Amino acid sequence: MSASSLPELQQPAVVIDVPPAPESWPLAKRILFRFAFAYFFLYTFPFPFDFTGFFFNIWDTPVQLVAKWIGADAAVKPNGSGDTTYNFVQLIVFAALALLITIAWSVIDRKRTRYDRAYVLFRMLLRFSLAAAMVRYGIAKVVPSQFPAPTLDRLLQTYGDSSPMGLLWTFMGASRVYSFFGGAGELTGGLLLTTRRTSLLGALISAAVMLNVAVLNFAYDVPVKLYSSHLLLMALIIALPDAKRLVDFFVLHRPIAPAPLPRLTRWRWTVVLGVVVRTLIVAYVVVTGFQQTLTFSRRYNSVAERPQIYGIWAIDKSASTGESLQWSRIVFDNKGWMGVMLDGNSRRRLWTAYATQNAIGVTKRDDPTWKGRVTYAQPDDHTLVLDGTWGGQPIHIVAHREPIPHFLLTSRGFHWINEYPFNR
Repeated sequence: MSASSLPELQQPAVVIDVPPAPESWPLAKRILFRFAFAYFFLYTFPFPFDFTGFFFNIWDTPVQLVAKWIGADAAVKPNGSGDTTYNFVQLIVFAALALLITIAWSVIDRKRTRYDRAYVLFRMLLRFSLAAAMVRYGIAKVVPSQFPAPTLDRLLQTYGDSSPMGLLWTFMGASRVYSFFGGAGELTGGLLLTTRRTSLLGALISAAVMLNVAVLNFAYDVPVKLYSSHLLLMALIIALPDAKRLVDFFVLHRPIAPAPLPRLTRWRWTVVLGVVVRTLIVAYVVVTGFQQTLTFSRRYNSVAERPQIYGIWAIDKSASTGESLQWSRIVFDNKGWMGVMLDGNSRRRLWTAYATQNAIGVTKRDDPTWKGRVTYAQPDDHTLVLDGTWGGQPIHIVAHREPIPHFLLTSRGFHWINEYPFNR
């Protein structure tokens, strides 16, 4: 057989598996991502450097300029209320700056079709800023600080005279167990957000907790509506990329593949360094959070040191002028504040600072510029004499000690068996 008659050998085809190029993001998605990144960067700033206090007043100038431009009075800065005019104007500033950044970013980076690494960075920003907030709020409930047990002046106050927020605070503070439960949920969600593998579970727990918190804030007029809504939105944004997988698994009962866990970098030393830094920061936030909360709790809450004049004092004589003439009782519960009961058991609460020689400095919660200073004396265990100045006016009060009532709210306790509902 000649060589020409031999069958031609076919060479196997070489197939090179080239992964398809990543799909481009739609234009609307790219623009929305740029705005969201800019807005939440501004909203969370100066996180994670807020502990320095260096950037504390960084927004004052733009906020005041915009407030003047729109005719708003933003003189009152955030003071425990997160819903001040200042806060609303600040949101306008954030949104306007984010819009300008989005426009500039879209022009400069118009050829880029995806933001994979930027999205990882954005997700990290949301995860850790939300985690820090959840951990702090959780600790403040696990340690009875945010919702202290009802004080004597609160228990003397009538339901009808309490504000919706005050009623909510009393409801939460009346049950140490329920307050701990709420705080444990916040703390758990926050800690789970700090690792990539558990971040989805942390976001879902945080979203559920913050939905309840936000509804309570709106329903009971708690002035943290803006902040709680933003925390809820952050949790939802973190969980949003897994929405389809969650529907497939929980609703459609379809098998799902593990979610990708992209990193900013694949260099091993940076990965190890990131884990170490993250662990140290989380430990710092948790430890300092417990330290600060315990310090606050010892000063202001039920574990705080009680003053020598602790108790309820009914006024017998008031050689004074001004608002003190309307007082019926004075209540001293701890060294952080005092309560003044008016006719009809409506209540006023004032911050106090105890000094030497039986002297007390007094400040109004809603007017830090107002000052008072009184000295107290006890001729006997059942008599209290107050002398000093009250908002610039002289004050002289003689009062006698009243027995502390047996309050059903704090003494009822827990019962497994209730033959009839104990609804009073």
